[in-house]
Amino acid sequence: MTDQLSKAFAALADPTRRDLVARLAADGDATPGELGAPYAMSLQAVSKHLKVLEEAGLVTRSQKGRRRPVHLEADVFDLMTKWIERYRREAEERYARLDAVLGNLTGSDDRERDVS
Repeated sequence: MTDQLSKAFAALADPTRRDLVARLAADGDATPGELGAPYAMSLQAVSKHLKVLEEAGLVTRSQKGRRRPVHLEADVFDLMTKWIERYRREAEERYARLDAVLGNLTGSDDRERDVS
């Protein structure tokens, strides 16, 4: 699991690959040529980016006649989301404890001023 997460996060470290994923998420399946159209790069370069995404399990390719569309795999994103959510909850719990401590400190300062 962790190895798959490492590959997925590493694959998404590149802005071009993040954009390819975003376009697949917004527009659905597309061929490498369609995905590469907005970029000033060769089809080979797009294919290399797609290979990294594929090895990370983020996309799959299929054959539909002469078309070879690329498909976004939601399962890996669910795994990534669960991992991120776990640490987000832990961070929120720490902040809540800090807020309570700071609230107690601020409250005791106010009480000391009222007594004086």
